[in-house]
This record gives sequence, structure tokens and C-alpha cells, in this order.
Amino acid sequence: MFIFVLQSVWLYISELAGRDLDITVIFKFLIYVTPTLIPMILPLTILVASIMVFGSLSENYEFAAMKSTGISLQRAMKSLIVFILFLSITVFFFANNVIPTAQYKFVNLRKNIAKLKPSMAIAEGQFSQIGDAFNIKVGKKSGERGQYLHDVIIHKKKEIKPNANLTVIVSKKGELVSAEDSNTLSLVLKEGNYYDEVVLKDFNKQKKKPFIKSSFKEYTLNIDLTELNNKDVDKENKINNQNMYNARELVTEIDSLSAKFTNDIQRYSNSMLNRSGLPKFYNKKDTIKHQYLPLDTLLSKYSLKQQTQIATMAHNSIKSAVQTVKSKKKEFFIKARRLNKYEIALNEKFALAVACIILFFVGAPLGAIIRKGGMGLPMVVALLLFLTYHFIGVFAKNSAENGALHPFIATWLSTFIMLPLSIWLTYRATTDQGIFDIDSFTQRFSGIFKKKNKENTPE
Repeated sequence: MFIFVLQSVWLYISELAGRDLDITVIFKFLIYVTPTLIPMILPLTILVASIMVFGSLSENYEFAAMKSTGISLQRAMKSLIVFILFLSITVFFFANNVIPTAQYKFVNLRKNIAKLKPSMAIAEGQFSQIGDAFNIKVGKKSGERGQYLHDVIIHKKKEIKPNANLTVIVSKKGELVSAEDSNTLSLVLKEGNYYDEVVLKDFNKQKKKPFIKSSFKEYTLNIDLTELNNKDVDKENKINNQNMYNARELVTEIDSLSAKFTNDIQRYSNSMLNRSGLPKFYNKKDTIKHQYLPLDTLLSKYSLKQQTQIATMAHNSIKSAVQTVKSKKKEFFIKARRLNKYEIALNEKFALAVACIILFFVGAPLGAIIRKGGMGLPMVVALLLFLTYHFIGVFAKNSAENGALHPFIATWLSTFIMLPLSIWLTYRATTDQGIFDIDSFTQRFSGIFKKKNKENTPE
């Protein structure tokens, strides 16, 4: 857990550094991120612990002593099996109730932290939103605090059209000169131009897109940050994703998304059918069979000019339909991917509980077979098995999100692969057999060579 928490801190260090966060905020950040790591940490922990413990018992001949008193491996594992079953049930309720809440708190806290120091949000090479009215893009930042800006482009919105960027400011240089703890972000721009689009009531004049251009050697832009600086890190935002729901909510959400997705496809198919014009030529009450003429026979009834017009109209209609289909294909792909993510999240809650049981039955007999405890060989074997389990799951889930694999199969694939391995290892351990019977293997080959030598030996 300590290793994975450090990895999470390193992953989100850019969101935490340089924002003068209180120690309690950082502590909350760690508290909220910890439960989200459980689905990855717990299976690995069970696998490592079971291999180390049973390997140590086997290495120190504890199992030999048990067997000499009539205690079998199954009986020795009975109490741990009960514990693992109880742990799996606990893990399911934890994944179903605690992790969604922690995920919401974690994402909500990240969103609020990002608003604490908006001056830090001005990134190089991309537009950064500062407040509701400004979008700022800089080509390069320099200086100890990144206060010197180069190649600045600012889009500013107006109350007339809040959704349009009517004012554009371009300058070669800029400097942030606002004082510490100030509610005003002062940006001094140098050597630039100011473009202001004029909004007219006359639509015909507005089509010419009139604007006012002015040049400046130095221009100071003041951005009020009062509302942003008063942001509460504990403020509840309206955010949600598939990881923030429990099983019951996921089932409801999946049913809703599935029904909506089906209706969208049905509506679109009906729209394309009506667009083709075929329903006009088909009457359900008409029982007379229509006789359709070949295309060349139909076109021959028109003049050459009319034939050209008909072919052009048909070509344009098909071209427009193909473009519509391509656009809808992307839209449906996004909706299908979202639905797949919800189904994966639902199955993951159950798969995590089952994986704890399966990996215990992989690690415990494997430790008894290899007869090595401690942090050496058992750790290496456990990591190799877990990485195999983990990467199969990752690749399968990525394929399921894109629709190449069913979400149920993708979520359970790594567990299903480990299931026969756990059964085989448990059987080998309970029957006092190794992973591979090397003596039997070598005897078979030596028997084959002896047989060939007898056949080649002259009488």
C-alpha cells in the first residue's frame, strides 16, 4: 500500500505542487486515493502472503510434522479458507460502497484543488481557462515563477454573447505582476493587437463580420479572481462516472443507457428509411404486388439532361447519407463505449471478490510446492503471476471498451485463466507432487533412446 500511495502522489504531483495547500488537504487527498488502490493491491497481497507463509511452513518442515500427526494439507488450510471467504465477502461490500464514495471524493477534491491557484493553470502550448470569461494560451513561459510569457493569445467573452469569443488579444510578450494573496490577476501585455468583433442587429451587415482592430505597446489586463480564490476544497460538484456507483445504481444506469441507446439506433434507422423515400412507395393496405422496372429502363423514359440531373441528385443524396452514417457511427461508438464501461464496472465488483479466493488457491499450494519462504523466490513468483493476471485483465478491458470483446468476458477473463491453474496446483500440492515430475520426464526420454539403441544394435 505504501508503494502504491507513493506512486499515486508522484502521478498527481503536478496538481499538488505550488498551490500552498494545507497539510489537512494533502491528508484528505491520500485518504481518498487509498481505497481506490484496493482492487489492485489486495489480490497481489493475498498472492504474495499465501506463497510466503506456505513456502515458509514447507521449508521448515512444518507440513511434514502436521502430516506425521495425521493433519492433511486440506485440514491445515481450512481456517485460512474460511478467512479468505469472509475477506472476499467484505471486499465486495467495500468495493460496492466505500470505493465509489472515495472515488467521488477524490475526483471532487482534485477538481477543487485545480481552482485554488488559477495563475498556475496557464500551461504552455494550450488554451487554459481562467474564470468564465478568459481563455489564455502562451507559447513559452520563463522566469523563476513562470511570470514571463511569450506569444500570448487571449480569448475573451462578453455578456452580449457569453458562448462566443468576441474579443481576441494577441501580444508578443506578457508578464504576471499580481501581488501575493491578491484577488486580481494582473497581466501586462506588450507589443500586440486588440481585435474586437462588433455585434450588429442587422443580419445582412453582421454577415460581413465587422471588427475593430487596435495596436498597443503596453496593455494591462486585470482578471478578478475573487470567486475563484474563495473556492472551497470540500465543495460538492456535479460529477459522476461509472466508478462512483454501487452495484444497484450501476444496474439501473445500464438499463437506462441501454434502452436509450437502442431507441437512438431505432430512431436513426427510421430517419434514414424516411429520408430514402421508400415509405412513400409502400402501402401496407395495398395487397397488389408491385413490379419494378430495371434502372436503365426507367432512365430511358427521360431526356439526357433529365437523366444527368437524376444521376447527380442520386449521387448527392448517397454522398450526404454516407457522411451522416459516418458521423452517427462515431456518436454511437462513444455511447457504446460508455455503456461498456458501466458494464465493466459492475462486473469488476464481483470479479474482485472471486479473484481473492482464486489467487489464494494459486499462492497457497504453490508455496507448499516450491518450499521457499521469505522475500526471495516467493516474491518473484508472485509478481510474475500477478503481472500475468493484471495485464491480461487490462488488455481485455481495453478491448471491451472498444467493443472488440464482451464486457463480461473481458472482466472475468484473467480470473477464468487463473481458475484451472489454482485447481491444478491444489491437486498437485495435496497429492505431494511437484509442479513438474522431472524424474518421470527424463525416464520417458531415456526409455525412448534405449529403445532406439536396441533397434540399431546388430544381432
